[in-house]
Amino acid sequence: MIQQLSKLDKKICCLEAALYSAGRPLSIEDIKPIVGTRSDKTAKKLIGQLMKRYQNRKGALEVAIHKDRRISLQLKERYDRVVKEFNHKPLLKAGPLRTLSYIAFHQPVDQRQVVADRGAHVYGHLRIMENMGLIKREKTEDRSFLITTTPFFGDYFGFSHNPGKSKLQLKRIFKELKITKLENGNGFNVFDEEDDLEELTDTGNGFPEGLSQYTGSPNRGH
Repeated sequence: MIQQLSKLDKKICCLEAALYSAGRPLSIEDIKPIVGTRSDKTAKKLIGQLMKRYQNRKGALEVAIHKDRRISLQLKERYDRVVKEFNHKPLLKAGPLRTLSYIAFHQPVDQRQVVADRGAHVYGHLRIMENMGLIKREKTEDRSFLITTTPFFGDYFGFSHNPGKSKLQLKRIFKELKITKLENGNGFNVFDEEDDLEELTDTGNGFPEGLSQYTGSPNRGH
């Protein structure tokens, strides 16, 4: 006989399903409609209940609350090395990845500028990245869009959520990959100032090994 779930258990299961499906940290505002409440207190209580259940299971997964108060269902840090070989699938092809790097480097940036520098083909890139939750576009008064990366971008690639620090992290990767220009035409030099290279030596954050796929253990400490 199938056991009927209580209303509480159903809400906790909905929360668990949302965190699992999202593959990224969710805010309280994201979670409230999923569990059918307008109350922050109720949502936090359900998060606490789910967190305790995972703690009692003593498994490889955990419910974590991050510094920005977002919540994720993730792999415990001590298991990262065990599954490392499975977590290096490419996220985006070279073109979209280059466009994303351009946006992260110049943000906030007008969509018209992105198209002018990268070409009209980037409209497809922008749709992909927006659907993945890596960028957000806000309408401007002159009928364009202002583009920035999202906190999920930082979680996904292991970058800082601080745009200034993530820019330095990008420069480090550009240097390692010998990328000096991001646009189609004459472009610009990624390293315009010698000071940029000096800044890279100490940003207060670890650098990722590369732009690999999100592993489920978001940006701890950033």
